[in-house]
Parts: sequence; structure tokens; C-alpha cells
Amino acid sequence: MGQKKLVLFGAGNIGRSFIGQLFSRAGYEVVFIDINDTLLDALNAEHQYRVIIKHNEQPDETIWVKNIRGVHGQDIEQVSREISEASIVATAVGKGALPYIIPTLTQGLKRRREEYGEQPLDIILAENFRNVADYVRQELKALLPENYAIDALVGLVETSIGKMVPIMKEEDVQEDPLWVFAEEYNQLILDKHAFKNPIPDIPGMAPKDNMKAYVDRKLFIHNLGHAATAYFGYQYNPAFEYIYEPLAISERYQKVRACMMQSAAALNTEYPNDLTMPDLIDHIDDLLFRFKNKALGDTIFRVGRDLPRKLDKNDRLVGAMLLAKKHHCPCGLIAEAVRAAFDFRAKDEHGQLFPADRSFAENDYVKGTEHILSQVCHLTDTASLDIAVRNSIMGT
Repeated sequence: MGQKKLVLFGAGNIGRSFIGQLFSRAGYEVVFIDINDTLLDALNAEHQYRVIIKHNEQPDETIWVKNIRGVHGQDIEQVSREISEASIVATAVGKGALPYIIPTLTQGLKRRREEYGEQPLDIILAENFRNVADYVRQELKALLPENYAIDALVGLVETSIGKMVPIMKEEDVQEDPLWVFAEEYNQLILDKHAFKNPIPDIPGMAPKDNMKAYVDRKLFIHNLGHAATAYFGYQYNPAFEYIYEPLAISERYQKVRACMMQSAAALNTEYPNDLTMPDLIDHIDDLLFRFKNKALGDTIFRVGRDLPRKLDKNDRLVGAMLLAKKHHCPCGLIAEAVRAAFDFRAKDEHGQLFPADRSFAENDYVKGTEHILSQVCHLTDTASLDIAVRNSIMGT
């Protein structure tokens, strides 16, 4: 199959700034699969792009990512050929787009078996949602032939994506559609035991034994802390634009940190062999330092937006409360963050609410807390842990 090749679904911010960058620098050809014509035209004209590393209180650094090209996602013939010849595949498309790439992945896997026999292929799932490997396995199984031994031939590798990439301003995108801004953090945590082939030697790749612990750490420390910063920040001053602003106020900083510490205690109880309290405390303090990075320009709007998703019982805040209640750990500050989220109305640079947040304000908030807990958070009034979380949020 010649040179090592990564086929990467998703030429968005994470795809370009993180996954594509890691593999390109390790000597792989990177083939981006996307449906954005502007991006694809630029990728195929330039065959390189810049990642601008936004350091905390230091000058920017430029990384050139080379040996790249793009293929349109609707060119099924070409995409399936790329998959059949790939050394490894990755996805960085987001939860909403994953179902749309499954049929194409299926075509590529079938073609690979026809042309190269029973040669396993690993697919790195750079998607931030829990149990993504189970979901993709189920969807692939439904479309692959019955005699396709998916468990032997396809490694579905879950990851924990901690790299922060801000929304690019319109003027920046117009200047160069390919360049992308990102923080310095460059570690890709992934499931050591999911690979069918030898794990590639990629600087920045950190295979872990218990992936579930690290997926939960990402959700209930990083995502929770990020969201709490946005919601407590907006609560303190709705005029704040950037997440570093509330963290410059000692009382808000301590409140966010204490909220993260409550979640850490629950995680440590759930995963005592994988997530020790000293390591979790170091992780929290490192995250807060990264959240305070002014050069990143990360906005309260971006970090807090999409309340229906972020308030779901399987997501960062309510999910952390359920874990805390399971282990009889305190979660009062997380409940405060949830209540602050109910009142979150941050707007984008054009003065607009995120569409899902406008819908939340108009259709859910007006019906009161009980409605939100049932219909947005999806907490039942029958399960004991759900009831305990409801009571904490209600303050009863």
C-alpha cells in the first residue's frame, strides 16, 4: 500500500489542528474527507496549511502541516478506494454527522476485504461522546455482509479529545480558509486495547488501559469545568465575552474549581485505580490555567451554548451529579452550575442566541424547573438517583 496513509473524515478544526497535524508530523500522508468545497479546493491547491498555536502569555507559534490532500465525501468511489488502501482511518465529524459517514465507511471496508483480504483496519473515533465505539460498531454491522468478521477486522478506537480550539472569526476564515488556531496541548488519549494492528508510533498519542475512566474524566472535569466557567461567568456579568474574564475574579475562580473538585471526588471513587486525587487535582489546575489563556480568545458563548445538549442527564453537569449521588459524594456546587445554566443567554458576535438556546428560552424555560428537569435533562421521577439529582437542583 506504499506510504503510510491516514484517511481522516472531517477537515474541521479538530481534524486540521489536532488529528491531521499529529499524523502528518509523524510522516503520514493525510487524506481529508469532507463536503466543504471551499476547504477541499484550498487543501488540493496548497497541500499544506498552518496551525497557529496560541500560547498562554507567550508569542504565537506556527506549525506547517504538509503532505495532505482532500477528497469530497460524496465521491463514494474515490473515498472507498482511499479507505481500502489506508494504513489507518480516523473520524472527527461530530455526533450529528457520524450517521452520514457510516455507509461510506462500510463501502470502504467491503472494498478493502475484496482487494486485500482479511487485513484489519483501525478507526480512531475522535468524537467526544460516550460509547461511540459501540454505536459505530452497531451501525456498521447493520450494513456489512453477515460473513464480515467486524470484531476481527475493524478496531474501533475511542478517544478523549482535550485540545481546545476556538471558533474562528469570519475575518480570519476569509484571510485563509485552511489555517486554524489551537492551544499548545497536544495529547491524544485513546483506548490501548481497541487496536487490531500494532499501535502506531505517533508523538502525542497516549494509549490507556481503562478508556472509560478517561472519557468520563474529560466529560466530568474538562467539559464540566468549561461549562461551569461559562454559566457562573454569565451569572456574574452577562457582559463578559471571554472565559478568562470570570476566572480573573477570585471568587468565581474558586467557585469553578470547587465545582470541578466535587466531580473529581466522584470520579476518584468510581475509578480509584485509574484516577487518583493528586492526579485529578493537577489536571484541574492545569485546565484552569489553560482556560485562562487570553490568546485563545475562547468565548463564553461558544463554551456555554447548546443548553439542551449540555443539560442532558448523560452530559457534563447532570451526568456528574448522577455519578456523585451514586457514590454519596457532595454535588451542591454542580447543582448551582445547572441552575445558572437555566438562565444562560449569551449571544454570538452578531447578537444572536444559539438556535437551540433560543428554543430552550422560548419553549422550556417558560414552563419552569420541573419541565426542564423532565424534558431537557431527561431525569425521571422514578429512578432513585434521578430523584436525588432533581431534589439537589430544586434545592430541596
